[in-house]
Amino acid sequence: MKRPQGRHLDQVFDRLNVVQIDSVNVLERSHYLPLFSRLGPYNKDLLHKAAYGKAGQRRLFEYWGHEASLLPMEYQPLFRWRMERAARAEGIWKGIARFARENKTRVEKVYREVADRGPVGISDLADEDRRPGPWWGWKDTKIALEWLFWTGRITTAGRRNFQRIYDLPERVIPSELLNGHVPDHAEAQRDLIRLSARSLGVATEKDLRDYFRLPTADSKARVAELVEAGDLLSVSVDGWTHPAYLDPEADVPGRATGQCLLSPFDNLIWERDRTERLFDFRFRLEIYTPAEKRIHGYYVLPFLMGDRLVARVDLKSDRQSGVLRVQAAHGESGIDKGRVAEALAAELELLARWQGLGDITVRRKGDLAASLQAAMTT
Repeated sequence: MKRPQGRHLDQVFDRLNVVQIDSVNVLERSHYLPLFSRLGPYNKDLLHKAAYGKAGQRRLFEYWGHEASLLPMEYQPLFRWRMERAARAEGIWKGIARFARENKTRVEKVYREVADRGPVGISDLADEDRRPGPWWGWKDTKIALEWLFWTGRITTAGRRNFQRIYDLPERVIPSELLNGHVPDHAEAQRDLIRLSARSLGVATEKDLRDYFRLPTADSKARVAELVEAGDLLSVSVDGWTHPAYLDPEADVPGRATGQCLLSPFDNLIWERDRTERLFDFRFRLEIYTPAEKRIHGYYVLPFLMGDRLVARVDLKSDRQSGVLRVQAAHGESGIDKGRVAEALAAELELLARWQGLGDITVRRKGDLAASLQAAMTT
């Protein structure tokens, strides 16, 4: 099997339209995992070059899409309304907006430093003091950078040890996008809802809204407009209590036969209510739950097998020891544990090789752990 190439990455983004970025690195940075789930072992440099390669060759950019996200470069104009609203202190963290309002001189000083010295990270910029309180000790410079990023006055030019490197949009975003047609908020939101529907297939208004985190009132208005125009089909789904909508060009799938591990921040499962409706699978992130109160583990990946989420594993990349550690393994009710364990073992071996880890250990925790241990030894 040939190793995935750049065109395969583009195909994934054409389907997903957005990939969430997250800082947790206990297994792998989350934005690398959705591509592994869909492509298998791929060279992570493909994603890095697409997002942070040479100017003019980048195909992705960073912005607040779902959460902090990577998005196809051509979508940048679809988020100008969000940047403009942020500049008016709408749809943005109130603390950042208040800081920008009360510290205009400081914000402009940081902007000038980026303009004069960019690309730069926060560690490259001077800071006069450190702010205690609700911003987790963020420095004034960090808050100013976040404000400037949210309002679109600066953008991400790269990453250094996961720290954003900032520069002016005109040195990162192609000029034809910066200077071309900018849709008004209604047109842009309709386009974003269309993209959400294409990615989700069938979805409620809330599902469509959540995909790009649109404001509730705006989303409801745009969905109604798209239904009236025939760009969304109103449908009902057995067991769903809310109306659903279908992309008119959605393919009717055949029997699902694939299998993969899913990041906790994967597009398929990030809307937890939808995950429960689709798969009868209750999934909650337990990173911020005290260890003694966790049910399934710290960094848990659901395992998709066919059209069911059949198991979940708590994983850790022990890079120093070269070991993929399965901290816990739990199966869903009614599964064939032996069959699921064999499939999961194969997927874990694939993941370990991709991560450059030479061994896999399975801790005997969870009702699937014993079966998984047995499968790993056969």
